Amino acid sequence: MIVVSELTKEFSTGGQTLRAVDGLSLTVPAGEVYGLLGPNGAGKTTTLRMILGLLTPTAGDVTVGGERVSVHPDKVKRLIGLVSASAGLYQWLTPRETLHYFADLYDLPASVKTRRIEELTRLLDLSRFLDQRCATLSTGQKQRVTLARALMHDPPVMLLDEPTRGLDIIGTHVIFEYVAQLRTLGKAIILCTHRLEEASRVCDRMGLLNRGRLQQEGTLSELQAAMGCSGLHDMFLQLLGTAAPALGRAS
Repeated sequence: MIVVSELTKEFSTGGQTLRAVDGLSLTVPAGEVYGLLGPNGAGKTTTLRMILGLLTPTAGDVTVGGERVSVHPDKVKRLIGLVSASAGLYQWLTPRETLHYFADLYDLPASVKTRRIEELTRLLDLSRFLDQRCATLSTGQKQRVTLARALMHDPPVMLLDEPTRGLDIIGTHVIFEYVAQLRTLGKAIILCTHRLEEASRVCDRMGLLNRGRLQQEGTLSELQAAMGCSGLHDMFLQLLGTAAPALGRAS
């Protein structure tokens, strides 16, 4: 469903060239949660932006649902739902109005729009605050609305960029519960997160990214065997111990 092929992105800054993503290749089939994990500046967000067609790669390409991003960027955008901690809501709209608005952006027929709002209200438990203004919602409630908004057009692919940032333990648990539900719906999912313990539970496979390069990839047991570490925290400490200067670079 998602095929990333030799993806590279370079930026020019201060007369120098920064390679944020360096020959990245990965595949995520339908029904799989792929954890793209790495420190700040590893290239995770840059990668997601190229998959979405918001950034043009320096080299390489991405195919989503058989459509190449470089050839049909608008078609690809309709195949993807994005959940990002940095994506805000229109504060004076209610969740119901927000979902109606995004349904109209995707040209959903009235009958489909009504059905999808009812489905997402049940799935994400929005009924208690569906008609409150978004400005009055808690951080966890806002994140549920953001997830519903991304699912409104029922995309086959979901990109989640730090979806639990700013959430408490309960809010984080809710989000990861719904990531697991998205898998059962057959979505192809890329999850970028710093919540390594939760990632190890919900992700089918993980890619460890640093300095724009995919350092290791596999299931948790495969990563444990390859790196000789029992947990993801230890793997990252090992990874960063050999590449400490990568810390602090922009993602």
